[in-house]
Amino acid sequence: MRTSRLEAFSDGVLAIIITIMVLELRVPEGHDLSDLFHTSGVGLLTYLLSFVYVGIYWNNHHHMFHLVEKVSGDVLWANLGLLFCLSLIPFTTTWVDESRFEQTPVVVYGLNLLSAAVAYYVLQRVIIRQQGPNSPLRDALGLDLKGKLSPALLIAGILSALTIDRDGRVGVWIALACYVAIAIMWIVPDRRIDRAIREHGAPA
Repeated sequence: MRTSRLEAFSDGVLAIIITIMVLELRVPEGHDLSDLFHTSGVGLLTYLLSFVYVGIYWNNHHHMFHLVEKVSGDVLWANLGLLFCLSLIPFTTTWVDESRFEQTPVVVYGLNLLSAAVAYYVLQRVIIRQQGPNSPLRDALGLDLKGKLSPALLIAGILSALTIDRDGRVGVWIALACYVAIAIMWIVPDRRIDRAIREHGAPA
């Protein structure tokens, strides 16, 4: 099976996820900047972070499938697993927003991000297994240091929120700092896939 239907479906789901998130933002009752800050300030920040995460997954997913010529049933299910994890982001984002960064919502948000990272890793492994010993995706990923560092930072953030200053906010802010750091790390363009596309002659 060619990849076009999988890519089109994934693009549609990710677009819906972003739409749902922006619809969750509350409109200020007043007309001043202070009204915007008090009503939607936190929501805009959590929306921005989640938007960046979804955008990162869309970008990497888009590039990765330039190195995939066909998909099997295993790839379809692994891709659905990733989309399921990402589809929960609007819910966990809204919970973090409405709780004003309480411990449990921040931990659940981190677990949501961690589950998406694991699902993306599984999707990569399934594709590499399908492609065989000469997998262009495996060659492109190499050591995949960013891919290994991201789950470690997420786990560190989650554990910080659970164990550090449980009655205060220190652990929660450390967790949020870890989540933001990962987003910043992945915003920096990753040229590995682009190089592999040129080397293997895949369409850009």
